[in-house]
Amino acid sequence: MKNMRLWFVTITLALGATLVTAGAQSGSPAAQAEQAAPPAQNLRRFSSTPIDVDYQAANLRSVLRILAEIGGINLVIDPSVPPVAPVDLRLTQVPWDQVMDVVLRSAQLTYELDGPVLRVLTRDALTKEKQAETDQKKATRQAAELVTTRVRLNYAAAAEVKKLLETARLISSEGTVDMDERTNILIIRDAAKTIADIQEVIAELDRPEPQVEIEAKILQTNRDTARALGVQWGLNGRVAPDLGNTTGAAFPNRGTVGGRVTQQGPVTQGPNDPRATNVERAGTAVNLPVTGATSALGLSMGAVNGAFGIDVAITALERDGKVKVLSTPRVTTQNNKQAEVTQGFQIPIQTEQNNTVSVTFKDAALKLMVTPQITGASTVIMKIILENGQPDFSRSVNGNPSINTQRAETQVQVADGVMTVIGGILQSTETNSEDRTPGLHSIPLLGWLFKRTNTSNETQELLIFITPRIIR
Repeated sequence: MKNMRLWFVTITLALGATLVTAGAQSGSPAAQAEQAAPPAQNLRRFSSTPIDVDYQAANLRSVLRILAEIGGINLVIDPSVPPVAPVDLRLTQVPWDQVMDVVLRSAQLTYELDGPVLRVLTRDALTKEKQAETDQKKATRQAAELVTTRVRLNYAAAAEVKKLLETARLISSEGTVDMDERTNILIIRDAAKTIADIQEVIAELDRPEPQVEIEAKILQTNRDTARALGVQWGLNGRVAPDLGNTTGAAFPNRGTVGGRVTQQGPVTQGPNDPRATNVERAGTAVNLPVTGATSALGLSMGAVNGAFGIDVAITALERDGKVKVLSTPRVTTQNNKQAEVTQGFQIPIQTEQNNTVSVTFKDAALKLMVTPQITGASTVIMKIILENGQPDFSRSVNGNPSINTQRAETQVQVADGVMTVIGGILQSTETNSEDRTPGLHSIPLLGWLFKRTNTSNETQELLIFITPRIIR
């Protein structure tokens, strides 16, 4: 019964093939175009004439042969294809090449298309063939004669050239490249043609590079102006029997109104009556002096018997300072090589942790780091890091001074020998302050006796100039 069913399927497919052939021989334009079209080169196009198939426990190899006959293609079945493998499927109006693709994928098979020949084989067999072909090519290359050459480098570093040859894969898989750092020699073993190509590349790399001299000028100016005016004055009035002036009453029979300048600098101003008590002798009514004053004017007046005294001290200060600092670090380096120059000192920073004292050092110096790149237009592209650090002991923390730092980091392109400004900082601080006695400072004309004025202005300016010079 199974043989009869297989015979029926074969007759059906044969009739389908006959119908396809008859359609191709008809005189319709579509049929003529289909007849003129080349055989299918890729089974996944699925562009052939649809057919009906019905397979039940059919032999895989027989099904493949029938489909190849329907499609009019040359078929080779690899021995790796199982000789006995059933096929069960039923399809209606499906292109024959799609039927072939479904059968192959269902049987875990693949194919190779070599011109008009379709070769069917298992995936493992195809993988082994590709691997064997690769091994054969590798063995053929290994069989080629390898030669050894030595290349002495004059300007380039052997380690860098070796790394470049390996990264760029200029050395074949059979070749090797070694180096001797002491003599700066490359030892290359490879095919003669490969070595010739490598030598051309090395000749381009091993050339003298021009050098660049970078000169930096750092101009720092500080200007400080200050003006201050202060006043001190006090008074002392006493009523006491020993002075001959009493209140005329039993109580109070003695009194003091105090508040006077007792000392301005090393000089004691005002009357110093030995009969006065310490409370009567001390005190300042208005104490608004100028700190660090360079000029002072004092006035003291009092009664003969010491019953009344008044003294005034006026202090004034005016300051104008200018500082100009010019630093000119200069460094020469090769093209595309970073250079660094540092001038200054290191500050020890002492820290304590877990009862252990450690000392680290922090730079407070003028530091210039630059990497030049010379272009074909005789210009220089520079990556610049410039830092100027100075210790500031006025802002110390635990005895460690802070570092006042100006820093610039940039990349510029400058013509050979041309100076350019890469950065500048202008900082200006203006301070106006007034200390005064509440209420009394607003008295017309006499209000200045009850206040102190302080005006200061500080300006800091930093300019950084860079000049590259190409040394060929």
